[in-house]
Amino acid sequence: MRWIVRLVALVVVLAVVAIASLFLLPGDRIARIAADQITNATGRQVTMTGDTTVSFYPVLGVSTGAVTVANADWSESGPMLTAESLKIGVEPMALFGRDIRITGLEAVKPEILLERAADGRVNWEIGVEGVAASGQAPEGQVARSERLSLTLDRALISDAAIRYVDHETDERFDLRDMSLDLRWPDYDGAATFEASGTLAGQPVNVAGQLEKVGHFIDGGVSDIQATVSASGGTIAFDGQAGAQPQLGGRLTADLNNTAAFLAAFGVSGVDIPDGLGRALSLSGDLTLTPDLRLSLRNTTLGLDQNRLTGAADIHLGGDKPQVNAQLNADALDFSALAASSGGDTGGGGTGGGSVPVEGWSKAPIDASALALADAEVALVADSVDLGDFKLGKTRSLITLDRSRAVFELRELRAYSGLITGQFVMNNRSGLSVGGQMTAADIDLESFLADAVDISRFATTGDAEISFLGVGQSLHAIMNSLKGDGALKTGRGVISGIDLDRLMRSGDFGDGTTVFDSLSASFTMEQGNLFNSDLLLSLPLARARGEGRIGLGARDIDYLFTPSLLEGENRKGLAIPVRVRGPWSNPKITPDLEKAIDLNLKAEKEKLEQKVREERKKLEAQAEEEVNKTIEKELGVTVDEGQSLEDALRKKLEDEAAKGLLKLFE
Repeated sequence: MRWIVRLVALVVVLAVVAIASLFLLPGDRIARIAADQITNATGRQVTMTGDTTVSFYPVLGVSTGAVTVANADWSESGPMLTAESLKIGVEPMALFGRDIRITGLEAVKPEILLERAADGRVNWEIGVEGVAASGQAPEGQVARSERLSLTLDRALISDAAIRYVDHETDERFDLRDMSLDLRWPDYDGAATFEASGTLAGQPVNVAGQLEKVGHFIDGGVSDIQATVSASGGTIAFDGQAGAQPQLGGRLTADLNNTAAFLAAFGVSGVDIPDGLGRALSLSGDLTLTPDLRLSLRNTTLGLDQNRLTGAADIHLGGDKPQVNAQLNADALDFSALAASSGGDTGGGGTGGGSVPVEGWSKAPIDASALALADAEVALVADSVDLGDFKLGKTRSLITLDRSRAVFELRELRAYSGLITGQFVMNNRSGLSVGGQMTAADIDLESFLADAVDISRFATTGDAEISFLGVGQSLHAIMNSLKGDGALKTGRGVISGIDLDRLMRSGDFGDGTTVFDSLSASFTMEQGNLFNSDLLLSLPLARARGEGRIGLGARDIDYLFTPSLLEGENRKGLAIPVRVRGPWSNPKITPDLEKAIDLNLKAEKEKLEQKVREERKKLEAQAEEEVNKTIEKELGVTVDEGQSLEDALRKKLEDEAAKGLLKLFE
């Protein structure tokens, strides 16, 4: 607001000088004198070119050609203000007094450059007593605004352009096609204004009223009403304001499309999930101090279907906002945040259709919003619907620091139990999620149904888990999960299989298994959960388990191995059961090979021993028959303790000796 007042003051000085010479000098002399006097008053070089004409009727006034006002001497960005022309009308009777009553002021196509230097100097600090052209007060002096003895019936600005550059933060914006209609008939009275323009390619409108303009210019506080409208909604303020800046009053907002509203102010590409403020409403008592500390009290915030109340303190003076807030809500619905279980599709049959392929969503997750602010927000809600998960009473502390959000779960009532711990989202160098949580007395039937589509396991239990996943999509995160944990339950039921019947008769079929307790520990690596020590206690048996659960692939390959308790005298079988397949439709089948090894091990060993013994007998009988045949055919006698081979060798040696003796006869 201060720079607007000073620009108006600059134009008014031009009017004063030009009108003072109106009756005595030609137009070009008026222009030169006006330019020199404005230069002397502001410390900025003013140049007027073109014809300067004077009118006496029907309006007393002056019309200039092109006007240029130089920038601060530290700027290298060109003139601060240029305009194709200025037109000023005055009330003749005011010329005989000390005040100037401007009946009309019109600027055609002005272009205004507002700059903030890296050291904090600003180029719009002009026309202030004790202030140099650089915009800074000399050492030991206090800058103060000179009182302007004027009124302004109406000011019109058309086709204006305002460009803002902050060399310290590199913040920039352009306001184009700007029009302004300002009415200020009494210096110490009210001023009304209507302005419109194009910012970031989107139309923006501002309208309102400042009650005590003179007091405001002198550094005081004045009542103000203002409304900002843009594509997507409106923001309104009704309260008091000072030029320091300083605000206090009621702030309301009604945004039916928050992303479109933000885009009008240069914040484009924002994709706000449903439930977090695609449509936004706000009402609260706002206070803004000169050091840019903003507070909201008695605040009601609407984020789509969600309603929250509370208070917040926001510091806007740093590199990014620092937020501290306390929020309360009844029921919060964030079900739209739930990831779709549908994934890619593959080719269908000959008909050319497509068959859904189950899996986690591969849609990229945009976590850039974690960098917009640093914050500490305490949230208390009666219930929270996350789509996949239904939570009850929730007390949490959310801390956001340099793109890392920590959700500290101080109390989370869910699935008839209590969950504590923390959940972390970190987007400092790529997105990762992790946490450590402890759950007590959780209804595992409803929890597993919501979490992993498993609905055959009904019991309550305690659990603890530590996990970490990395990736820019839910698919990547679930396939990278690593960590560890443990589970312990009380009495429960497994649907779809009767382990007791399997153990006693080997009869596999549908049914239920009632168990007394279950315990297991697990590790996670590359999106797979591995367990080797599951112990399931049944009334008359135990079952141990080991296997893999694919958290990323959404499948299971698990083996239950039951056995009868010691002392159980009824005949029964221990038949292992393998659960294998996708979560949505796993196959439960007996593992017969394991069953044979488990139940018939002794019988199998006896049979194998009997086979070995029978083989030896047959081999011995066959050897005896062969020996007898050879003895008969060859006339070989096998002595006791002599092998057939030895007897044959002796027979051959004897025959050979006889043949040699015949050679000498």
